[in-house]
Amino acid sequence: MSGRDPDRRRALLDAADRVIRREGPEASMVSIAAEAGITKPILYRHFGDKSGLYQALANRHVRSVVALLRPEFDRPGSGLRERARAAVTAYLDMIAANLNLYRFLFHRAGAEDSRTHSQMTAVVRGLGEELGKVIAAESDGLDPVRAQVLGHAFVGMVQATGDWWLEHPEVDRTEVVEGLVSVIMATMSVAPPR
Repeated sequence: MSGRDPDRRRALLDAADRVIRREGPEASMVSIAAEAGITKPILYRHFGDKSGLYQALANRHVRSVVALLRPEFDRPGSGLRERARAAVTAYLDMIAANLNLYRFLFHRAGAEDSRTHSQMTAVVRGLGEELGKVIAAESDGLDPVRAQVLGHAFVGMVQATGDWWLEHPEVDRTEVVEGLVSVIMATMSVAPPR
């Protein structure tokens, strides 16, 4: 809600982050309110409702993900393989370091709230479009539509593989990164069908 104190909202989001990181994706609104030293109705008053809190958390953390990945897409002087490796590594490191928060946002909040789901989907789509533009700019004569398809495919593949990897911590991250980079490079080297 626009009339609310931004410092207070930030403090409430900090409390929500602490609880989610500690308790996992099933963290309750009551626990978040208690961490902030308020009641659940007061928590909701600051965000409109539970959906508003979910969206505020999603907005906060999605900006962090985009800020982390964008420089990897655009890293000057690096080849595609190096940038793909750096971006995939950064993404996997980020979700592993923020496991409970990632699961809360992508699985719980996205499943419970259609507006949050739409927001998270829009971010993934935006990353796909951005990567598609990078691919088009760097691929001599590649059809812009094919570049967009590849950008979305690579983002979706990395996200889905990241979800799988979080459930299989016995698999070395380097093996996952190199497997994804190999697929990306193999796909980029295949000439489009005529």
